[in-house]
Amino acid sequence: TAPALIMVGVLMAGNMARISWDKLEIAIPSFVILATMPLTYSIADGIALGVIFYPITMITAKRGKEVPPLMYVFLIFLWILQTGE
Repeated sequence: TAPALIMVGVLMAGNMARISWDKLEIAIPSFVILATMPLTYSIADGIALGVIFYPITMITAKRGKEVPPLMYVFLIFLWILQTGE
């Protein structure tokens, strides 16, 4: 299975060139995803942190209206889960 995993990794790395690294509101969540996946050994944790960081960075860049409303609902849901404990 190692060759297949290496190929998947190479294909995933090739898509990093499509990220707009010059726009911080896009680059920060992308970097968080890329850094979190290997550090936590979890693809799901990396994607979840990216989904959390994306609306926050877009709001700080005053581009909050470009974020799909479902992402805000997800953030509110996470916040309610955290405060309920």
